[in-house]
Amino acid sequence: MVTHFFVNGKKIKLNVSPKKRLLDILRDDLGLTGTKEGCGKGECGACTVLMDEKRVNSCLIPALQLENKQIVTVEGIKDWSVYKSIERTYIENGAVQCGFCISGFVMSTLSLLKNHSTPVTTDQIKKSMGGNLCRCTGYSRIIKAIQELSNNEKVIQKINKDWRNEFSR
Repeated sequence: MVTHFFVNGKKIKLNVSPKKRLLDILRDDLGLTGTKEGCGKGECGACTVLMDEKRVNSCLIPALQLENKQIVTVEGIKDWSVYKSIERTYIENGAVQCGFCISGFVMSTLSLLKNHSTPVTTDQIKKSMGGNLCRCTGYSRIIKAIQELSNNEKVIQKINKDWRNEFSR
């Protein structure tokens, strides 16, 4: 099957099996390896991407659902004005160790901060990060980083601006 969609603002046309997972398309066909495979069952969050403004587990999305969709990966947000702030805040709070899960947490953080009023509560963070697993860092440092980001109005403004720019193409 031939499908047309967008990844990080670029138009993609692929002839793939309708059952091929978005995760495999990103990694194998497009060389975007920042999106990781952990469990392959939608339970660990390492494969989280944004699809049409919603966070999704790319291991659960078959190619047959991609037609005209807009996908944003962690590689795509590295061009966003807010990315350095998120990266710095995660590092300064010790919220990164091995790095395997971090791209999923970053994508989920963007989704949370875009869709909630600030500052977010610990309970909102825990609920929003549900489905993202970390074996190394522990969640308290990740929660602290997200709370710090949510308290920074400039970060929230950058997220909203970057989000509009990305999804209005």
